[in-house]
Amino acid sequence: MNQPPVQLDPIDSPFPVPWNWVLTTQTEAPAASLHTYRTSALLSPDGHYIAYSRLQMQVGTDISRSRVSSALFVENLQTRELRTVSPTSPLSNNPFAAQGESDLAGSIAIAIPIAWSETGDRLLCREFESRFAASHASDYAVVWEQFSGNVYTLAPSFVNYTNAVLLGWSQQYPDRALFRCCNLGDPEVHYCTVDLRGQTHTATEDQPLTFGLIKTHLWSGPQASSRAS
Repeated sequence: MNQPPVQLDPIDSPFPVPWNWVLTTQTEAPAASLHTYRTSALLSPDGHYIAYSRLQMQVGTDISRSRVSSALFVENLQTRELRTVSPTSPLSNNPFAAQGESDLAGSIAIAIPIAWSETGDRLLCREFESRFAASHASDYAVVWEQFSGNVYTLAPSFVNYTNAVLLGWSQQYPDRALFRCCNLGDPEVHYCTVDLRGQTHTATEDQPLTFGLIKTHLWSGPQASSRAS
């Protein structure tokens, strides 16, 4: 019986990015080709919204010229209004924007929705950022507020780390994002929470919270590839 492939993640996140697709595309796709991937949708607890991402990979002539980027969408199932959620982390850049795209060859910036708040008024997304053939890789938390439309991009500060892994909402402080932080090769791990003001707090005996239902659609997964212009 065929078994589904094990989902790899570069920093061992509980919410893996489609890393198998990235590695396969980089290895097997011809140079200068363009490939896209659609994630499964995350349904809010009240059933009114779904969130999903579309990834785009530009395969370069060598790995240092390849690039992975993404666009994150929230859809109102009642009105069919579609919103784009735009992180402000260092490597984030909407690949589907009409203009303003900078040269980010070799960069990896993947945003995926991971959890709604219990009432569905906030969406928590993982923004994974790294570069091909680089050891430094880390997560940002991207929070979208339903009523205000505000978007917050958060990361631990005043903490020494090379890898920060977003775990979900904090159980002790449900309006904060919970992270696991460590340095590459160091077994010592630190936990912290980050609030919407960007302030970092040490976390002890905390646990992650996640809400929402994953909905797999026919369009989920790799899409047809095309040649870059």
